[in-house]
Amino acid sequence: MLGGALVLLTVLAAGPLQDLDVHGHEYWARMLPPEVHYVLQHVLDPIAGQAVCLPVLIAVAVAIAVRRRSLRPIICAAAAEAAFYLGVGGTKVLLARPAPTERDAEFFAGGILKDGWHGISYPSGHAAEAVLIYGTAVYLIARYTAVSRTTVRVLAAGVGVIALNAVAVSYTLGWHWASDLFAGLLTGGLLLRLLVWWDTEAIARERAEQELAAERTLVPASYERTEKLAA
Repeated sequence: MLGGALVLLTVLAAGPLQDLDVHGHEYWARMLPPEVHYVLQHVLDPIAGQAVCLPVLIAVAVAIAVRRRSLRPIICAAAAEAAFYLGVGGTKVLLARPAPTERDAEFFAGGILKDGWHGISYPSGHAAEAVLIYGTAVYLIARYTAVSRTTVRVLAAGVGVIALNAVAVSYTLGWHWASDLFAGLLTGGLLLRLLVWWDTEAIARERAEQELAAERTLVPASYERTEKLAA
């Protein structure tokens, strides 16, 4: 469903939604007092950036890894970061949609070599990070610790608040087209879902291998006891 919704949104953003993106865009923050603009740009916006979310994910992963004496949490954190750069970054470079600063909402009209970071706005990296990176941290806590379901729900709600903050702040500052931001949420959600599926399958395989190894250990021992009784 996430993948289908993302594909549909991308098709619409490449066509019918472009007029809505252009007409709905404005540097709204410039109409606000300078103090509010400063808070939006330097306090609220960085929350979904790498400088904040990545240290949070690393701290959670390392703490759980040390406590459980397992590398799985660190591997998951590394996989989330790789998914962000390859999945989100790769899509940005591939679609090459200019940011609003270039005044062009067409796909393939920009590019990192042509316009730098202003040439790769779709999907929004901040929106995707808010869901993927913080979502991975919550997943690790839910999967590898004994916290209550209520705590997990509260943390998940916190991710939702951070994601909404990323969308609202970026849109108010005028740094993204509206469809960029919604695509970022969908991309982050899709990558997070794939990460959870991958880790869950890996754990299931490890448990199956451990059970098989245990059975192989028990069978010879049982056979040896049977032989002794027969003798």
